Amino acid sequence: MSLRYALLGLLADEPASGYDLLRRFRNSLSNVWPATQSQIYTELTKLADAGLLEVADEGPRGRKEYAVTEEGLADLRGWLTTTTPKRVLRNEMLLRVFFLGAVSPADAHAYLTDIEATYAKAQEELAALKESVDWDESNLSQYGHIAMEWGERFYAMNQEWVRWALEQPPIRPA
Repeated sequence: MSLRYALLGLLADEPASGYDLLRRFRNSLSNVWPATQSQIYTELTKLADAGLLEVADEGPRGRKEYAVTEEGLADLRGWLTTTTPKRVLRNEMLLRVFFLGAVSPADAHAYLTDIEATYAKAQEELAALKESVDWDESNLSQYGHIAMEWGERFYAMNQEWVRWALEQPPIRPA
């Protein structure tokens, strides 16, 4: 259901083709809500059939540029103001941490070290993305910057937690 609102939100900012939306996903939402080309095009068709989008322009080779309709904007606003996001209750990484006692301390240490490396890489990728974005005064850019800050803090917090975990007695190297 959130892909629907991701597309409506992007199109509320400005009209775009499916290809443009795929590029915008990769450059802004991929860390929050990834989507494939086929998912985006399928959802665009559904949204257009539901009257939430309209084809604003058609170009060569069947290229369609979509724009959000008033009904689509109302749906997006309703979703933003009247629904509560679902809490994510499952975390496979932490589930594994609960059971690290079943492996050797060296294996537990290696598992946590891999997690730290994963978060460090993700933080580097986010920093590169932040540098590549042409930040401006648009709503999408300003709120996107706020969301990016969450990502930066999330990765930093996870790295700090792993460093702490690596120093705990059952894992700390002798």
